[in-house]
Amino acid sequence: MFTAWLSAFVVTELVEAPLYARLGRCGILRALGASAITHPIVWFGFFHPAVPGSYWPKVIAAELFAWLAEAAYFARPLGWRRALGLSLLANAASVAVGLTLRKLFGWP
Repeated sequence: MFTAWLSAFVVTELVEAPLYARLGRCGILRALGASAITHPIVWFGFFHPAVPGSYWPKVIAAELFAWLAEAAYFARPLGWRRALGLSLLANAASVAVGLTLRKLFGWP
C-alpha cells in the first residue's frame, strides 16, 4: 500500500505543485506543502480498508476535503476566493491525470 501511495503522491505533486507555485506565486516548498499535508490523509484515511463505503462516494469526500484543506493552506497569502479557485484547479487537474493514468495503465 505504501508503494502505491508513494507513486500516486509523486504524480499529485508533479501536477499540483507547479500550478500552486506559478498561479499562487509562491516558492516550490510552499507549493509542495499543500499536497504533502492532504495526500496522506486522503490515501490512508479516506481509503483505508476499515473505512466503510464504496469507491466513488469516498473519492468525492476525499476530494472535497483536499480542495477545502488546500484552499485553507493558501487562504492567508491569497485570500479565500483566490485560494478556493486555485485549489479547485490544482485538485481537478491531479484527479484528471490520476484517473486517466489508472484507466490507461492501471497505475497508480
